[in-house]
Amino acid sequence: MRRFLLIVTSFLITVTVYAQTGTVTGRIIDQGTGDGLPGANAIIKGTAIGSITDLDGYFTIADIPTGTQVIVISYVGYETIEQTVEVNSGTVNMGTINLSLGAVGLKEVEVIASVAIDRKTPVAVSTIKGQTIEEKVGNQEFPEVLRYTPSVYVTKQGGGFGDSRINVRGFDQSNTAVMINGVPVNDMENGWVYWSNWAGLTDVSSQVQMQRGLSASKLAISSVGGTINIITNAAEMDKGGKFSVNIGNDGYQKYNLMLSTGLGKSGWAFTIQGTHTRGNGWVDGTSFRAYSYFASLAKKVNDKHTLVFTGLGAPQWHHQRLVGRFDGISFQDLLDHERGIKYNSMWGDYNGEEFSWRRNFYHKPKFYANWYWTLSPRTDIATTAYASFGRGGGTGPRGRINGSFENSSRFYDDRYGDDSQGQVMFDQIDNWNSGGTNYPSEWGDPAQIFDSVDRDIDNGRDFFGDKYVNTSGNGFIRRASMNGHNWYGILSTLTHNFNDNLSLVGGIDLRWYRGIHYRRVTNLLGSDAYFTDTDINIAGQFISQEKEASAIVNMNNDMKLNYHNDGIVGWQGAFAQLEWANDNISAHISGAFSNQSYKRVDYFNYYYSDALSDAAGLDETMESETVNQLGGNIKGGINWNISSKHNVFFNGGFYSRQPLFDAVFLNFVNEINDDLVNEKVTGLELGYGFRSKFINANLNLYRTTWTDRFRQESVQLGGGEEGTANLSGISQTHTGVEIELFGEIAKNLYLEVMFSLGDWTYSDNVNVDVFDENRNLLGDTTLYLSNVKVGDAAQTTTRVALTYTFLKNFRIYGSFYYADNLFADFDPTERAFLDVNNRGALKLPNFNLVDAGLYYDFKAGKKLNFTAKVNINNLFNTRYISEAESNNFPEEGTDETIYTENFGYFGFGRTWNAGIMMRW
Repeated sequence: MRRFLLIVTSFLITVTVYAQTGTVTGRIIDQGTGDGLPGANAIIKGTAIGSITDLDGYFTIADIPTGTQVIVISYVGYETIEQTVEVNSGTVNMGTINLSLGAVGLKEVEVIASVAIDRKTPVAVSTIKGQTIEEKVGNQEFPEVLRYTPSVYVTKQGGGFGDSRINVRGFDQSNTAVMINGVPVNDMENGWVYWSNWAGLTDVSSQVQMQRGLSASKLAISSVGGTINIITNAAEMDKGGKFSVNIGNDGYQKYNLMLSTGLGKSGWAFTIQGTHTRGNGWVDGTSFRAYSYFASLAKKVNDKHTLVFTGLGAPQWHHQRLVGRFDGISFQDLLDHERGIKYNSMWGDYNGEEFSWRRNFYHKPKFYANWYWTLSPRTDIATTAYASFGRGGGTGPRGRINGSFENSSRFYDDRYGDDSQGQVMFDQIDNWNSGGTNYPSEWGDPAQIFDSVDRDIDNGRDFFGDKYVNTSGNGFIRRASMNGHNWYGILSTLTHNFNDNLSLVGGIDLRWYRGIHYRRVTNLLGSDAYFTDTDINIAGQFISQEKEASAIVNMNNDMKLNYHNDGIVGWQGAFAQLEWANDNISAHISGAFSNQSYKRVDYFNYYYSDALSDAAGLDETMESETVNQLGGNIKGGINWNISSKHNVFFNGGFYSRQPLFDAVFLNFVNEINDDLVNEKVTGLELGYGFRSKFINANLNLYRTTWTDRFRQESVQLGGGEEGTANLSGISQTHTGVEIELFGEIAKNLYLEVMFSLGDWTYSDNVNVDVFDENRNLLGDTTLYLSNVKVGDAAQTTTRVALTYTFLKNFRIYGSFYYADNLFADFDPTERAFLDVNNRGALKLPNFNLVDAGLYYDFKAGKKLNFTAKVNINNLFNTRYISEAESNNFPEEGTDETIYTENFGYFGFGRTWNAGIMMRW
């Protein structure tokens, strides 16, 4: 009996001991930025007990046996770590757990790229993780990922693949710096970024920061509106891979494969990724084919040296849509059309396939070699050498038939009936060009035209022997405006920590760029040759060469027409930043200095040699003088963490920014602008942040002034003559307020709120010099732009989004977006602005959009992880104007509306995408 009682007592004690459990909580954050990591795993080692973090990085694990436990912390793209914790019968808080990026060299890239750190870097910033991009982007484009951050406006323009554009705080893409791993990618001639060239970024970005205002970058870059800071993946430390398939509306398909060897014992790691994307396009006649590739090879030589080699590119072609002066179609014409707002006048059938006047094709590979050197425990050097080789262009029509241009209604079929314009009759154009008879009689008889012009090339078409020849006067061809470049650079950054509080960052930024510009023939459309005499060095030439507008572009040995010139830009810069920080205050002051050089080489308008120029009585040759322009910036900021919940920051700065290439050389020749001045940018910003376990909030106030801008526009003079208007002294003032709020407002329910209110206006009137087509000054005038609203971007935006997690692995997402105070992107040279009492910029209707998504995470076996998703954008198929390219006010007392008198683009209707991703 005593033995039985002893056994029972021991059993009860054992059960009691093992029945004791506790709870562990904590927060998992990105070590580099301080942002919470949503969806990270916290698992008790050797068990299935664990938790997934919420959208701000917090986790709770309940019912853990008491005693010593090991928590395994992991997140996609980050290193996996283990932490030991003593669990008692209560709740143990592990505090903040920092995870580093799980790829070789990514931590060092963040230094080069000036990644902003929460509650430390005094700038307005929104960070989007790679996992969020993968889930939400679907068949949208890279800039659209940033649409739901404050003061950002994105449109798809004509709707072609990769034709999206982005405005930040009212400034366009040429005034918003785009950085990939800390390296600038804005075109060195015009400052623009063409997103079709970077379509693969959605698949290889580890994170994207939208730094608004002066940004955290130490370089003298074009961050008037802000900086889009993109950090790509690198060679993964862990062996594995992923494969995904996505489908969507209008034949959208995308396939993606990534493989990683992991970091081996020899110190090498290699990651490679490739995608293929194709579809028909939501807009009619906008088919596309696109590819992208990414490879990163890393070698950890020893504790002091790491080498990383990276290459990426995205060859593609896509058909486009252009409106307004290209086709004369208004908003109302689209609303009344049989095809509605999807109608595209640029395309038609040719030999049984879709063919378009407008086709973009480009390949812009970029290669990086990074060397990270730890000189001492307090000093590091990070160096990036890079090269880019862009090849491609955009096509368009050239020529006329019996005096009619390509947008004449006579060249469109009647497939949609009498009330709607049809599509381009390319087969009939081919027949006319080749001397056939299968075309509308109103086009005229080619044989009669041949007889009337005989061999007079200057008049139009010529029939000689058995050849049919087009010129700009008669017959159509499809030409391509080719734009290639060779770009080399080196960026080196030294960081020295004097002590735990004070550090100095400095470096050099060297770049050399050659842009290559000309036109070539892509399709003769049935004719045997095209005659051109626009090269001063050649009396005339017959071009029979046709070169395809394909994704992989060959620009060797092209026969050229219309123009041929190179733009050569050099950049020599240096920068330094002094930083001081303790537990509560961080401050910095930085400066950058640069010399930008410009040279233009014109092969068509100038003779090859001095001797030929002298013989013609000219003192000019094809190479211009080199123009050097100094510039730079100075800026600083301070952040004060008042408490663990509250912080405030302030930043300010001044830029003296060198002008764009076209402001240096006037009228598209080697004429140097004698009145060249730098643009001046002054920025001020005040911010407040609130952080808690449940709600985070940011408030930003900003003011940016931009003065001494130069702009060159083509204008119509009397008698059909074209001229050029040079606008100088353009100034703008942009002020606004931005609010972000996000957090878990109830169990498994995450809220995101964004609000931005801007007041963006022209600050003063503008002086204009007008030239005729021979570059003779006709006179000057004043454009009354003072207090006119800046167009092309919504000055008021709001977003509210909710994400709800249910059944542990399901997430449902909904987003409401509202845009208002959107004004037309008017041409400031319009005659209306010659009147001091002009009506300003045309205000467009406000609009709202609803998006939704459903996501499911699940596992198969021990190593395979899956995510399935469905996204619907513009759920209620809202019809709205996304941008207007004209500024015509309806006449009072008439039935006119903004739809009847203006042209531009409607936004996309409802679209959807679905996909599944497997990771191992």
